[in-house]
Order: sequence, then C-alpha cells, then structure tokens
Amino acid sequence: MNPYFQEVLDAHQLIQEWLGNKEAKEEVCETLLARFSPAYSMVTMGGGLLDYPKVNAFFRTQRGARPGLKIGISDMRIMAASDHGATVVYRETQQLPGESPTLRFSTVVFEAKQNGRVIWRHLQETAIPQS
Repeated sequence: MNPYFQEVLDAHQLIQEWLGNKEAKEEVCETLLARFSPAYSMVTMGGGLLDYPKVNAFFRTQRGARPGLKIGISDMRIMAASDHGATVVYRETQQLPGESPTLRFSTVVFEAKQNGRVIWRHLQETAIPQS
C-alpha cells in the first residue's frame, strides 16, 4: 500500500484506540504524538487553529473520552507528491455507539524524512453536511 495512505490508516487506528478506550496503554498516545511534526498545524472543522503543543495537550487528556469510538477512512487520493512529501485527501467518518456519525473531508500535508519516516505537517478538516 502507498506509505501515505498507510500512515493515514495507522494514525487513525491509534486515535480510535486512544480516544475510544479508557484502558489504552500510554504507549498508544506516545506513538500517536510521535507521528506529528513539532511544526504541526491543524485547522479544525470549527475553524480553530491548533499547533503541536495544543494537539499534544488535547490528546494527553483524552484517553477514553469517547468510549466505543469508531473511525472509518475512505476515498484516499494523492493530490500532490514529491521526494519531500505528499498531500493526501480522504473522507473520515467518526461514530460513537448510538449516535449519528460525523463526516469530514480531510487534507493532510505529509513530510517525508530521509530515513523514510512520514510525519504529519498540516491537517485541514471540513465538515460534510448530513441531509
């Protein structure tokens, strides 16, 4: 599988485990946070801007905060790619037990490090209205 697509899937598996399971091991959070650049930025669905310290603080306080969370990823597409990274667009569905799902389009900018590691540099989330 494309390494950028695999990174999207792997990161969201960690997010699902960390947010959805109060018994998640601390290593889940550490592994997740190590995927983000120290210069990471994110535009949330509500229009907020988060930097790495804010994302770090958020995840560290959210173990099990969304019990039973399920995250689905689909429609991944490479929008641009180079030796230095890629921009990937995907559709994300989040659902809690007994609730309607939330849908979003996400655009992530990845940096490719010389050691082959892929890190998240920027993420833009846009809500998909539900009819």
